[in-house]
Amino acid sequence: MKARAFSYFRAATIDHALDAHARAGDDARFIAGGQSLVPALSLRLQAPRLLIDITHIDELRGVRRDGDSLRIGALTRHCEMLSEPLIAEFAPLLHAAAPFVAHPAIRNRGTFGGSVALADPASEFPAMTLALDAEIEIAGPSGRRRVKADDFFIDLFETALRPGELITAIYVPLFKADQRFAFDELARRRGDYALVGCGIMATCTGERIDDIRISFFSVGNTPMRVKGAEASLIGSDLNAQRIAAAQGALEGDLAPPESDEVPPAMRLHLARVLLGRLLGRLGEDA
Repeated sequence: MKARAFSYFRAATIDHALDAHARAGDDARFIAGGQSLVPALSLRLQAPRLLIDITHIDELRGVRRDGDSLRIGALTRHCEMLSEPLIAEFAPLLHAAAPFVAHPAIRNRGTFGGSVALADPASEFPAMTLALDAEIEIAGPSGRRRVKADDFFIDLFETALRPGELITAIYVPLFKADQRFAFDELARRRGDYALVGCGIMATCTGERIDDIRISFFSVGNTPMRVKGAEASLIGSDLNAQRIAAAQGALEGDLAPPESDEVPPAMRLHLARVLLGRLLGRLGEDA
């Protein structure tokens, strides 16, 4: 199939993009990397009257320190998560997740902001914003605001973005000396959507877990924090007994949906296996 006919507007600034969207109303879409939108257009799952190209807006680019956070521009491409030294140093969980995102051709075009905005529950980066306690900066007709990642993902492909808004940047707390991280996913083939994936950020004193955020993907309609498992670990040493308790808590935290590909019970089992592996790695890093 081919996309329906549409008009095209290349925005030079955020205000230009917002104004163009306001004029077109609900019949417009922002486009950057286009790795999700272009296939949807081709299949006519979406048929906007206007495409607003935001790839030439300088304000949406760049990675820099901003106080206690790392500001990652929405147009930062997936491949830059691997090559940008500031991300490797101050957001190493994103750096660890990047090689698992699809294939090089997609990583060369896809953008961080686009992935977060789409909120595919099987994608790596939306889930990592949860694990990192990130904030999403949004621009819209009513001005700018920030939304915590915990409040951003609402339901399947549904986020806190309002009509006419776009993501401008993601703010990630700087990685600290007392923190540890771990990431992995289980997939049939490298580059496939994961059967289950997980990222962890932990703050530790020696072997004791002072704080921890564990985020799964491919286990529900949104990226999922497992707060029961987190609670079972906080204040304790990371030993075999605590790891087993956290694995057991997943049954109350996760309820994978029915799927033709993987039964819910199998996906939950894989989540337990993966969590055990990642917590074991954190313990080895002590």
